[in-house]
Amino acid sequence: AAGADADQRRAEDAAPAEVTVTLTEVGATKVAVIKAVREITGLGLVDAKKLVDATPAKIKENIPADEAAKIKEALEAAGASVEVK
Repeated sequence: AAGADADQRRAEDAAPAEVTVTLTEVGATKVAVIKAVREITGLGLVDAKKLVDATPAKIKENIPADEAAKIKEALEAAGASVEVK
């Protein structure tokens, strides 16, 4: 069991503490994606639309992995493709 614990700690150490969420593809529901980007970033409508139009675009940088997972889920629910690195 001690070996498994050490392996898990190494895996956690290898995972980046901070990641960047990048919108890679808007998909067919652009309006829904823009709304999701507005909610996530706090940007106004015009700025959110510019960000979505500039795909691939970084939505949030240097954020915790768990926050990135929530953002990815929200954007994918809106129909977008997302990359987390």
